[in-house]
Amino acid sequence: MTDTQLLVRDMIAWRHDLHRHPEFGFEEQRTASFVADMLRGFGLDEVAEGIGGTGVVGTLRRGTSKRVIALRADMDALRIEERGTVGHRSNVSGLMHACGHDGHTAMLLGAAKLLAEEGGFDGTVRFVFQPAEEWGKGALAMLEDGLLERFPFDEIYGIHNMPGFPVGTFRTCAGPIMSAEDNFEITLRGTGGHAARPHSGNETLVAACALVTSLQTIVSRRLNPTETAVVSVTELISDGTRNALPGLSRVLGDARSFKPEVSATIEKQMRVIAAGIAQAHNMEVDVEYSREFVPLINDAHLAEEALAAARTLGEFASAMVAESPMTASEDFARFLHYMPGCFVFIGNGESSAPLHNPVYDFNDDALLGGAAFHAAIARRRLPQDQNPNSA
Repeated sequence: MTDTQLLVRDMIAWRHDLHRHPEFGFEEQRTASFVADMLRGFGLDEVAEGIGGTGVVGTLRRGTSKRVIALRADMDALRIEERGTVGHRSNVSGLMHACGHDGHTAMLLGAAKLLAEEGGFDGTVRFVFQPAEEWGKGALAMLEDGLLERFPFDEIYGIHNMPGFPVGTFRTCAGPIMSAEDNFEITLRGTGGHAARPHSGNETLVAACALVTSLQTIVSRRLNPTETAVVSVTELISDGTRNALPGLSRVLGDARSFKPEVSATIEKQMRVIAAGIAQAHNMEVDVEYSREFVPLINDAHLAEEALAAARTLGEFASAMVAESPMTASEDFARFLHYMPGCFVFIGNGESSAPLHNPVYDFNDDALLGGAAFHAAIARRRLPQDQNPNSA
């Protein structure tokens, strides 16, 4: 049997090392090598590197069953300057693990070590360590690199930490749990000039400001109130200066939704509003609209299975159905276009700083629960003595 105290000590050491050495999406060379070396040390049957750029896939087989499940963790950091005072703070200027992917990676490594040493399942487990989740491109890159053909599996599970939830709490739900994310950039082109003579041109800043406020009517006046959606302007950039009116302004932001038809309505109305404001202010406009993340839709049966697995964890037994979907996004959703799966939130502590905050830190007290959950769902879905579909 695995020594639990030793496993926790190891996971804390792994996480702190990863936290000190953050790497941005598709640049996780050190992280990927660290992960691959660990998996080989645990005695996995196969360890493949370079999947989708910097992804790693480990394979562990036990028994005779042909069934295969996948467990996934993300590895990338964010372009944020860390302001925390922890002893393991980032050694890389301008980069930090502000979303807890260091913890996610350490938890999955812990599960791989646990399952390699103890077994307790009949079938194959794939350990998928994914790059570039924050970009929304890493899962897609692994899929396009033949992940499913080279390392096939029947279902997939992932975990994300959640500040504000008590440590040891697991939450998930059937159906939509995280939203799609669309990005937009609207460019207004007019004629700039002297700030003292606005009538001599058609400057773009006033029109851009009108556009910002008008975009808020998409959700409040163009969508059914029963639908969940968010339209957020996050940047307004112009080529003006203190005494010069801008001839070009750019309005950038993102939109969140759970249904393709809602996303389509947001884009359509955004183009209508932008064209109308540009015409009213006698200027040209371009609208670029892209869909970066798709909605994350959990399989109903596997969500029940995930909660059931969490409830077997003893001291980590607080598992409940999530009250409502989140309008944050996750590219784990890409995998669920090809096979069923479930994404689960694990508490990072009620006093935790928010995700993507410069003083955020993953809570080491959550590591054992996360690793134990990964192992529990593997054993539940690959049982040694029963058909998992009857579970």
